[in-house]
Amino acid sequence: MRFKLTVAAGLALFVCLALAQKTFQKDVIETPAGDLEITFIGHSTVMFEWNGKVIHVDPLTRQADYKTLPKADVILVTHEHGDHLDAGAVKAVEKPGTVILLTQKCKDRIQYGTVMKNGDTVMAAGLKIEAMPAYNIEHKRPNGQPFHPKGDGNGYIILFGDKRVYVAGDTENTPEMKGLEDIDIAFLPMNLPYTMSPEMVADAAKAFKPKILYPYHYGGTDTNIIVELLKDVEDVEVRIRKM
Repeated sequence: MRFKLTVAAGLALFVCLALAQKTFQKDVIETPAGDLEITFIGHSTVMFEWNGKVIHVDPLTRQADYKTLPKADVILVTHEHGDHLDAGAVKAVEKPGTVILLTQKCKDRIQYGTVMKNGDTVMAAGLKIEAMPAYNIEHKRPNGQPFHPKGDGNGYIILFGDKRVYVAGDTENTPEMKGLEDIDIAFLPMNLPYTMSPEMVADAAKAFKPKILYPYHYGGTDTNIIVELLKDVEDVEVRIRKM
């Protein structure tokens, strides 16, 4: 038993050290009110820093050691699935005054935060944030239930100065997504069967034409496919980052 505990402790230490030493890709986007720095943490997890504010989206313990990252002024949680809602990561990254925006099902689980429904708009830490529907139409469980039913999950549009940034959450290329306008940066999920195929991402991008498209939540999906599908769409720049 002592040997097993020692091995488990050693593995836990190894994981902690690996996360602490992990380096993340970053992009910097200019805005009239200062640079927007985007940190690509992994899977569905991204961090924005702008004008002295820090926004964490779907913080996830297995992707980062949050003791080494800036604390959040705003935390956005898209939905209640375990690869998006991580109560430990939320606790690790919050500080006094942190605004936590989430769905009703997320609040039911962690018992605090401010619920945003699809279509809601709020001001948080001086940022305008809109909640967009995030749901499946085509992809469903064997019992016929969508992996992400309409009304359960949110995507979020965050306004950083004059830049509208859309983090879609787990969703397909819904009519609401395809009807978006004036999106400067979009994070669109790309993994089957839970979200979108590259073809669905391309369909959405051609419809609402974000100036910069970051595929994310893509797992083992071949990102070369989306680059090829959108290579002739001049208004959309596809950027592949390690997610």
